[in-house]
Amino acid sequence: MQQSNKLRIIPLGGLEEVGRNMTILEYNQDIIIIDMGLQFPEENMPGIDYIIPNIDYLRDKTKNIRGVIITHGHYDHIGAIPHLMADLSNPPIYTMPLTRGIILKRQEDFPNSPQLNIKIIKKEDKIKLGYFEISFFHVNHNIPDGFGTIIKTPEGVIVHTGDFKFDHSPIADQPVDIASIAELGKQNVLLLMSDSTNAESPGYSISEKTIQDNLEEIFKKSFGRIIAVTFASLISRIQEIINLTEKYNRKLVIDGYSMRMNVEIAKELGYLKMKNYTRIKAKDADSFPDGKIVVMATGAQGEGNAVLMRMVTHEHKHLKIHPGDTVVFSSSVVPGNERTVQGLKDTLYRQGAKVVHYGMMDIHAGGHAHQEDLKMMLNLVKPKYFMPIHGSHYMLRLHAELAEAVGIPKKNIIISDNGQITEFSKSQYLIQKKKAATNYIMIDGLGVGDVGNVVLRDRQMMAQDGMFTIIVMVDSETGRMRKNPQIISRGFIYMKESQDLIDQTRAKIRDIVNKKTTPEGTLNPAYVQRSLRDEIGEFLFKKTQRRPMILPLVVEV
Repeated sequence: MQQSNKLRIIPLGGLEEVGRNMTILEYNQDIIIIDMGLQFPEENMPGIDYIIPNIDYLRDKTKNIRGVIITHGHYDHIGAIPHLMADLSNPPIYTMPLTRGIILKRQEDFPNSPQLNIKIIKKEDKIKLGYFEISFFHVNHNIPDGFGTIIKTPEGVIVHTGDFKFDHSPIADQPVDIASIAELGKQNVLLLMSDSTNAESPGYSISEKTIQDNLEEIFKKSFGRIIAVTFASLISRIQEIINLTEKYNRKLVIDGYSMRMNVEIAKELGYLKMKNYTRIKAKDADSFPDGKIVVMATGAQGEGNAVLMRMVTHEHKHLKIHPGDTVVFSSSVVPGNERTVQGLKDTLYRQGAKVVHYGMMDIHAGGHAHQEDLKMMLNLVKPKYFMPIHGSHYMLRLHAELAEAVGIPKKNIIISDNGQITEFSKSQYLIQKKKAATNYIMIDGLGVGDVGNVVLRDRQMMAQDGMFTIIVMVDSETGRMRKNPQIISRGFIYMKESQDLIDQTRAKIRDIVNKKTTPEGTLNPAYVQRSLRDEIGEFLFKKTQRRPMILPLVVEV
């Protein structure tokens, strides 16, 4: 293979959406990968569990992959690992202890995946992967062990922030390593790649200490149970609830598979501190007065199988909503979940609970830098070139405007798309015309990539207008129908209340089949099926202004 003395940077995801983060750095025969995450499905993707990056660019280069660097333990940065590592020849993974624990726990759900080779790093470590000399700096996020990556290459120094914010009084974590970041400003950094997820939020990020102080006000005023729901991965928030539970002499129930799993991993590794007598089992909660109980659980997005929803619908084996409960939504609402969450809040009030959410007081802080933090990172690093990453296109544009405001020339700001190949040579960059493939690889159950655009369109059509099945039995000798066509409707019409339409449709089907039968009594079943699909589809649309999926079947007997 011909060598290229150029540095290539290729994002396979994360630059046109929030999630699916995965970036390739390539120099000559050496490749490193930063993150390998999933993206949660969009509203128009029925049945899809999540989406992972397309690795076609790497398939004939797997022997060149020197390592995978995972910046922290959130699924949008680790979620594709079980699906992709085998196809990438299982290169070593470099990450921090908590992230390693979460990756290995998730790996248990994929018994056919290869045994991972995970090497634990510390922030002071330096590793060499081919041409790349790599070091790290600690950053704050809403999970411990987040870090930024410094990559020394023959073309210059690349800095990748990972997900970050500046928090000078974090909970269950150390403050961001500003001194190490400031040192980067003396190294003539070629390129800064920086998190853009909160680029539209003005000011500075809210400290987790502020969140804990505000949560304490709820503890002071609540005389019933406190039910705190948040993301299972927000280790800092979990520690805050533990701290307040112990301060106010309550007992804590932790429920939800993913939350229990993360708590056990974080406790085992020393990232969570909790006294032995604080935690009780869900089945024992009713043995204590309501004013002595805190429930910390999943379900802040209104997920059907999460703990909070099961409590509301009385499907939880041990827990239900009590009048006088205070339900604290200590997380933001993921776009697309607004109506579900609002309906959940309505139901909680009907059952006598009170709801407190982040729109009422500061009881949630995201893990991503606000505008002033983003400008601080730019001013500290002082890069020649800047590439905003981790966000939808408009977020990247807003981040680019911040970079211009602190003095980065517009011509030195690279707003990339997924798959775009940016080459650096002699401190100059060139964007290649050819792009790497980045189309969605969708995960549905055990299927990886077997649900493509055609299948997705079929699902969308069925979800929107339903399905209409036609079964026609014809005599193989005469080509004539043996009996009335059988019709099955699912999600289109209720047949018992639409008899006139069904009778008209049957007559239309008979007419179509008879017209396609030759005088010699023969017919082409495939041709008849196509005709039924097209003509019955048009007929039903004229009658109902809806177009269900038509599934015709012609059987010769």
